[in-house]
Amino acid sequence: MSLQKRIDEDLKDAMRAKDAARLSVLRLLKAALKNAAIEKVGAEGELNDADAVVVIRKQVKQRQDSIESFEKGGRADLAEKEKAEIEVLSNYLPQAISAKELQRIVGETIAEVGATSRAQMGAVMKALQPRIAGRADGKTLSAEVTRQLS
Repeated sequence: MSLQKRIDEDLKDAMRAKDAARLSVLRLLKAALKNAAIEKVGAEGELNDADAVVVIRKQVKQRQDSIESFEKGGRADLAEKEKAEIEVLSNYLPQAISAKELQRIVGETIAEVGATSRAQMGAVMKALQPRIAGRADGKTLSAEVTRQLS
C-alpha cells in the first residue's frame, strides 16, 4: 500500500474514532501532499512514496521550528500541541538511521567521491542524499559529513 493510501485510510479511521487532534494533522498533511503533487505532476497526479516522505519531513521541520518559537515565547501549551502533531507525522516516516550506520555510509560516500576537504562537502552531500533516502535530516547529515571531513 502506498504511503498516501495509508494516510487516506488513517484519515478515515480518525474520522470514525472522532479523534479530532489526529484528524486535524492528517487533513493538513493530505493538503500538503496534494499541493506538492500539483506542483510536481499536475492536478490529477500523485506523489511517489519518496516524494511524500520529503513533504512529511518538511511538515515535521515546520513543527519543530514552531516548538522552538513557542518555547521562547512561553507558550508551553502550544509547544505540546506541536509535539503531539510530530508524533502523528512520525508514524509515516521511514525508520531513522542509527548513528553507527550513518557514520559508515558517510565514510563510504566520502571515499567514493574522493573528498579530502570541506570544500568538497557539496559533492558528498549530493551523493549521500539518495543513499540516506529520508532516514536522517539534513542537519544531522551535514554535521556528520563536516565531522568526517575535518
